[in-house]
Amino acid sequence: MKKKVLLIKLSSLGDVIFNVPLANALKDAGYEVTWLVSEKGIQIVENNPCVDKAILVPIKVWKKRGPSFQSFKEYLSILKKLRAEKFDIAIDSQMMLKSLYWLAFCGAKRRIISKEGRELSLLGGNEWINDISYAPDSPIVMNYLRYANYLGIEVKPEDIKVTLPARSKEQIEKVDNFLSNIDLSKPIITIAPATTWANKHWNKDNWKEVINHFAPKCNIIFTGGPNDNELIEYISGQKGLNLAGKTDILELAEIFSRSNLVIAPDSGSAHLAWASRNPKVIAIFTCTPREVLGPLGSSDKYVSLGGCGLDCQPCFKRKCKLKENTNACTYTPSAKEVIDAVEHLIF
Repeated sequence: MKKKVLLIKLSSLGDVIFNVPLANALKDAGYEVTWLVSEKGIQIVENNPCVDKAILVPIKVWKKRGPSFQSFKEYLSILKKLRAEKFDIAIDSQMMLKSLYWLAFCGAKRRIISKEGRELSLLGGNEWINDISYAPDSPIVMNYLRYANYLGIEVKPEDIKVTLPARSKEQIEKVDNFLSNIDLSKPIITIAPATTWANKHWNKDNWKEVINHFAPKCNIIFTGGPNDNELIEYISGQKGLNLAGKTDILELAEIFSRSNLVIAPDSGSAHLAWASRNPKVIAIFTCTPREVLGPLGSSDKYVSLGGCGLDCQPCFKRKCKLKENTNACTYTPSAKEVIDAVEHLIF
């Protein structure tokens, strides 16, 4: 009989993607894998071949609703469902207060968490492994795989498995319609310029320079959320195809999979492009460490730029703390560095 493992990784999109190789390692080792996830990652987890069951925690709904008896009832219902599974092992790779309660009360015999857990999350475990972030230059995917290592499962970087759910017929047809006027004789460069941290955004005039350089000889597609349209309008100069706010996560993955190259800052989009496996990816780093968060794989396919050269990098801060030269990191890399990387990868 298979042992049952619960993987607790609720959000964000990028972090959920970074845990897919861990889920695959557990599944391939013979475990039955259940994943507890929030709205931000449910499309990545549900129907993913690395997972046997996906259980949704509606964190977004609960936050919007505020403290309520209804939310508490829903919490207890999910907890009852978890305890009925009688898990052998639970792994908390979220390592925060919002995962503490699930780990502590899920009923698993072994409740594993890293010693670097924050916000009292260590209290939910009964087995504590060494910090999973051993070194500042250790790729985050390999860091999460240390949970598998602890269970005797070894995965080399070249053997990691990244999977996404299959796209539906309707999702594929929707993307077909979006791309129906694309000139297939030219490379497709998809640009996802925005992220949730202002400090992770690359200078918009650098974006404009790159776009002006490649627009005559490439198909340029822009993706993002509805709130990104102002930025896209500025950097695009009305060039290219703007699909911001028009796709869900799996439709976005389908667009990435049909692209020759995706360029994005350190964001869920950059990591989704990596998980899509087909496109080459240029990830732009400002305040976060490219050695840790950059797409893992061959330098002929995945390039991480920026994120070094200033004494304060990487700071991992949502808001720049410098009083002088504020947000200097957002101007790096230069537009020329990105242009040269694109030329190297697809021409």
